[in-house]
Amino acid sequence: MNLDILVIEDEEALSEFIVLELTHEGYNVTAAYDGREGLELALERNWDVVLLDLMLPKLNGIEVCRRLKAVKDIPIIMITARDSVMDRVLGLDSGADDYIPKPFAIEELLARIRVIMRREEKRNDLPTLLFSFKDLELNIESRLLKKGEQLIELTKKEYDLLFMFMKNINRVLTREVLLENIWGYDAEIETNVVDVYVRHLRNKLDSVDKESYIQTMRGMGYVMRE
Repeated sequence: MNLDILVIEDEEALSEFIVLELTHEGYNVTAAYDGREGLELALERNWDVVLLDLMLPKLNGIEVCRRLKAVKDIPIIMITARDSVMDRVLGLDSGADDYIPKPFAIEELLARIRVIMRREEKRNDLPTLLFSFKDLELNIESRLLKKGEQLIELTKKEYDLLFMFMKNINRVLTREVLLENIWGYDAEIETNVVDVYVRHLRNKLDSVDKESYIQTMRGMGYVMRE
C-alpha cells in the first residue's frame, strides 16, 4: 500500500527510526521536528496518516491536532511518552484517531496504521448519502430534497424517479428503463406514467425554465445533464 505518511516528532533519533522503518515498508514518509512546521506540512498536502507527538516545541501536539482536524479529515495517531488516562483522553478528545505510548515496538505501530487504513477504506466504501445537482441536494438517508434553502416535499415515486436521475447524471434514461426500475412494469407495456411523473417533478423543481433540471431527449427519454 503506497501511503503518504507525515511524522511530526521532535526526538530526531526516534523520528529517523520511524521514517526508516516505514520507508522500508514501502510508505512515502516525510518528517517534521516541531509543531509549527508539522502543521504547515500537514495543511499543504493530503496525507493518508499523520503520526503526531504530543510534546512538541513551538506548537504542542494537542493544538496541532485541533487545528488540523478543524480543516481536514486526516487520520492521526498520537505518539507520546505521557501515558496517563487523562493524557490519552485529551489526545483523543482533540481529534486523534489512535494513541500509542512510548516506547513502542515498530510492529505495533505498523499494525495500528493498518487498522486505521482498513477503517478508512470501509468508510470510503459506504454509499453516498447526499446527491447534488446544480442547487439540488437529495439526502437518501432522510429522503429529503433541498433546493438551495428550500425544502421540497416529494411523493415516494417522485423521490424514486429523482434518485434514479441523480444517480445517473449525464446518462439518458429511456422510459422503459425508468418503468422497469421504479414501477416494475414490463418494458412492453405502453403507458405515459413516466411522462406524468416527470411533469410532476418539473413543476416542483422549476419555476421558469421547465427543462432546467430534467431535459427531454426526443425519441430517447430523459436526462439530468451538467
